[in-house]
Amino acid sequence: MNKVVSNAREAIEGIHDGMTLMVGGFGLSGIPENSITALAESGLKELTCISNNAGVDDFGLGLLLKKGKIRKMISSYVGENEEFERQLLSGELEVELIPQGTLAERCRAGGAGIPAFFVPAGNGTEVAEGKEVRVFNSKPHLLEHALTADFAIVKAWKGDTHGNLIYRNTANNFNQAMAMAGKITIAEVEELVPAGELDPNQIHTPGIFVQRIFQGKDYEKRIERLTER
Repeated sequence: MNKVVSNAREAIEGIHDGMTLMVGGFGLSGIPENSITALAESGLKELTCISNNAGVDDFGLGLLLKKGKIRKMISSYVGENEEFERQLLSGELEVELIPQGTLAERCRAGGAGIPAFFVPAGNGTEVAEGKEVRVFNSKPHLLEHALTADFAIVKAWKGDTHGNLIYRNTANNFNQAMAMAGKITIAEVEELVPAGELDPNQIHTPGIFVQRIFQGKDYEKRIERLTER
């Protein structure tokens, strides 16, 4: 199967209104910039996005929020996006907040075919409302269900034409888990090489999980919050 597509616009073909998307990244690190821009420029709406956060007001998933394309966010952090906060408080945006480790594991479980698991995080808080609680080793645990998506959109440092991916340092973050959990996974990479050129021992995501891949361009790689001593 030819997995290589020419650009982000071609990669997102088949995404329809109301679909659920997983979008890799942590803050602004490792986000699929080209794909997010293509989504922002599309006519799509009523999307559910699973992502650690929603970027900032004018970058990352914040671009989709600003254009009213996201109906629901499933995420763990909202602190750097004022538009996210405004839509949440006004009731315009449905939000499911999840402890960060639980979010990562729900994505990983979805890719591994594990339907649910028990975790202690969130017990005794609003996170626990409506969830089954069982005691293990004298500690209450919540039943959490795995997450999957119609499309997973991830960003990698290097990839080959078979879809094998290598992430760079902390830009791995949620990308590796989400790449496994999408019915269709789109990978944008900084460098696309012919099959066989990547060291098999260095591959983080095997190509079997990736259906579409393209080489991105014009990456900004913004700093979310610059801190100087």
